[in-house]
Amino acid sequence: MTKAKLYRIELAREPGHPEGDRNHSYRLFLPLTADGHIDAAGFRDMPDWCRVVRNRPGEDEARGRIQRGPGGRWLFDYSDASTQDDEVGFRLSEERFVPGEYVSIREDDGKTHVFRIVSVRED
Repeated sequence: MTKAKLYRIELAREPGHPEGDRNHSYRLFLPLTADGHIDAAGFRDMPDWCRVVRNRPGEDEARGRIQRGPGGRWLFDYSDASTQDDEVGFRLSEERFVPGEYVSIREDDGKTHVFRIVSVRED
């Protein structure tokens, strides 16, 4: 049985952020399988529940939807009016969402950043 989960991920160490940045973060609301992967079937059952909230220093909080894109990619869509703000998770369907693991996101500026999963909780 798939359970709905809330994930918090924070920017991991990278040039310019040797300690990472807990203020550059995402909250992802997604279904999770028992082994820690995103559950595509669960997503189909509750697409309106699958959301993203992005926080970056010096910017307002951005809220959007998580969608399944071409080739099974996971997209973060913040506005129906444009695809310019879309962000793409790199191989998220292959990642395990457990604390301490890492995921990559290509943000709306076209740069890919690595984020560390810091918490997972049932919602």
